[in-house]
Amino acid sequence: MTERPVIGIFGAGKVGTALARLLVDAGYRVLMSGSPRQTALDLLVGVVAPGAEVVAPEVLAAEARIVIVAVPFGKAGSVPWPAFDGRIVVDAMNYWPPVDGNIAEVDDDPRTTSEQNAARNPRARVVKSLNHLGYHEMEDDSLPAGDPLRRALAVVGDDDEARAEVAALIDAIGFDPVDGGALAHGLALEPGHPAFGRELSAAELAALLTPVAHLAA
Repeated sequence: MTERPVIGIFGAGKVGTALARLLVDAGYRVLMSGSPRQTALDLLVGVVAPGAEVVAPEVLAAEARIVIVAVPFGKAGSVPWPAFDGRIVVDAMNYWPPVDGNIAEVDDDPRTTSEQNAARNPRARVVKSLNHLGYHEMEDDSLPAGDPLRRALAVVGDDDEARAEVAALIDAIGFDPVDGGALAHGLALEPGHPAFGRELSAAELAALLTPVAHLAA
């Protein structure tokens, strides 16, 4: 069996800890970093995500091959993007104006939010995924490979190898990965767009991503 890559998760909230539990159960080594203002992070992670390791952000960036960013969108700027050179970075965030407020520079930018985040470090290999699934559904909907009721999750990004590695991770935690192509196609996965929050099979999700691919071409 091929050794699984080390996974880093920035954000120890409900999304980050749910993903950590799934990944630890699937046999991954999981490193986590949270807000520097969050007290007793070691205790929290030990209780809600046993098996995950709390480390400093610089250690996570250095040791993890795949980094999942699962902080509130408004705090994306606090993530150490310059440290992610060469790393596969999964943008699992969502821009929620009711929560984040309307951010003018985001609203006025024609790019998807993941393209905007990718511009924070062009040397990072940014992939959009895991954002169109609620944290409460992550463990409830995880099913073994081959189960006809298995839910699909999309992977979009401009790096083919990065998409393939994240697809393998998604399969390992109990979902059918769907390759959605370029990072710009992540528009379909954002709040208010076709795939967000919907329980879809791989075929259904692929069909929803196809028109977005045509528009972005």
